[in-house]
Amino acid sequence: MSTKTNDQSSSMAAMLQQLEEKYKQVKLGGGAKRIEKEHAKGKLTARERIDYLVDSDTEFLEVGAFVADGMYKEEGGCPSGGVVTGIGFVSGRMCMIVANDATVKAGAWFPMTAKKNLRAQEIAMENRLPVIYLVDSAGVFLPMQNEIFPDKEHFGRQFRNNAKMSAMGIVQVAAIMGSCVAGGAYLPIMSDEAMIVDKTGSIFLAGSYLVKSAIGERIDNETLGGATTHCEISGVTDNKYETDQECLDAIRTIFDKIGHDATAGFDRKEPKNPSISSEEFLKLIPTDRVKPYEMLDLVKAMVDESEFEEYKKDYGKTLICGTARIEGWAVGIVANQRKIVKTAKGEMQMGGVIYSDSADKAARFIMNCNQRKIPLVFLQDVSGFMVGSKAEHGGIIKDGAKMVNAMANSVVPKFTFLLGNSYGAGNYAMCGKAYDPRLIYSWPTAQMAVMSGSAAANTLLQIKVSALKKQGKEISEEDEKQLLDEISKKYQEELSPYYAASRLWVDGVIDPRETRKVISMGIEAANHAPIAERFNVGVIQT
Repeated sequence: MSTKTNDQSSSMAAMLQQLEEKYKQVKLGGGAKRIEKEHAKGKLTARERIDYLVDSDTEFLEVGAFVADGMYKEEGGCPSGGVVTGIGFVSGRMCMIVANDATVKAGAWFPMTAKKNLRAQEIAMENRLPVIYLVDSAGVFLPMQNEIFPDKEHFGRQFRNNAKMSAMGIVQVAAIMGSCVAGGAYLPIMSDEAMIVDKTGSIFLAGSYLVKSAIGERIDNETLGGATTHCEISGVTDNKYETDQECLDAIRTIFDKIGHDATAGFDRKEPKNPSISSEEFLKLIPTDRVKPYEMLDLVKAMVDESEFEEYKKDYGKTLICGTARIEGWAVGIVANQRKIVKTAKGEMQMGGVIYSDSADKAARFIMNCNQRKIPLVFLQDVSGFMVGSKAEHGGIIKDGAKMVNAMANSVVPKFTFLLGNSYGAGNYAMCGKAYDPRLIYSWPTAQMAVMSGSAAANTLLQIKVSALKKQGKEISEEDEKQLLDEISKKYQEELSPYYAASRLWVDGVIDPRETRKVISMGIEAANHAPIAERFNVGVIQT
């Protein structure tokens, strides 16, 4: 093995080790002491509840594991946004599970908690997946209420979504397994069925302290809004259970009897493994964001039996388009070629850059996939669109717009993965978050920003130096270097896939070997939602 391969393997191993360690930390929630306190109350933690609930020997696809990573430090942090969300199987039925983590600030809602909950509901609505809410939350984190409470995409939007999903015929079941207070009380009660755990579950619009303050009534929380009160007196909840386990068993019984809806009809055959091992696959992935590589090798290493039918392989070579199967599902793949290519006219084109011919090809391919009802997978390692007079005179904006139009108007489900660079308008054209991918995940090797770190740092430096000079301040070369180092450090932090995941620009950071699982579960989820809208690109740019 060459030194270069050794260095790449070591770098990849380090990235995967970092990913594993960060995820282990996230799974601890508020920490071991907080977990012990929940156990002392006879309660399971959010993750323990999910583990107990989902079918054994099935996959659970977590969404938003790294939400709020590195955020809210002045408040002590909010690991995973204080809520665990993901797609799993309960009594054989695929569903979205949302579980408050009471070990993190008693399950209180931070701004990113709201964003994550809404993302979970969005996935459920797009894919018509039943939803299970495991409620255990102290409500809005009051010191930040102005960032959580009043806006369109804040706390209240979840109840609007409850109502909309109910009208859509999407099953929602809730279990009150701890606190459920104030406005948050509407979430379980707007569900189809609401169950509660005796002695540990409680639900009320105002707790005993606030009741005393507001109207002078003295009452304890259990009498005010415990399981007996709401199952025997108010009728707010449907049934009570002695333990978390009994309550979760009841949810499994409900899901065992849910009827089946029509499917979208995406094609699937018997799954096959790629012809290359997962270990060899990892060796193909470059950890140096600058060096070119053959994307086609990566694509073939991800698809069933490594069989890939390429579309227009000799035209628009900086984008690879083609059909294949992943875990048996038929998919259309659009991927950035990262090596330098040569056109039939003898022109050299840079890898990772979208040119007029490649944008034109991708637009046509995307339209074909919509015509044939084939889900789309976008593999991003993109620096952006080609610039300069030759590109502009050749109509790069027009051709890029054609690709964006076809992609944005797609009615087949789209799945996006950030493998390497994800810069500027290239992120948009390759189905970035703004273009409604059903799922979007990042590899540890990815970077996302409006432009590369070095380009951005030098641009920001020029702006800063110019501003200082206007103020009459002289800048030495040493000062410039120090400024550049400071700017570069900050920008590099913002390029990290974990920075993107913490803000839910992506649904998570995954081991590249999990990509096939994410695509397969994503298409299986999407298959629950028949395509009702006709594909129409409107005015196409010719």
